[in-house]
Amino acid sequence: MSDSNKSGYQLRTDLLGMAMGIVSERVSRLEQNEHFMAENDKRYQRKAINPFTAEDIIVEAEKLYAFVQKK
Repeated sequence: MSDSNKSGYQLRTDLLGMAMGIVSERVSRLEQNEHFMAENDKRYQRKAINPFTAEDIIVEAEKLYAFVQKK
């Protein structure tokens, strides 16, 4: 994001990409934690991890956008 003259659409696209990365990483960590718990405790019943949705990404992007708008 080195170009300071990005349009609003370009900024939103960048923020959506960042938000997708954040949400994807969060889900990945939850899955890894479930595998780790199951490997270390044979009695542990793994929980299903819900995949992320477009709404999850939009919520995260809105948080990032709010931060960008702060002065």
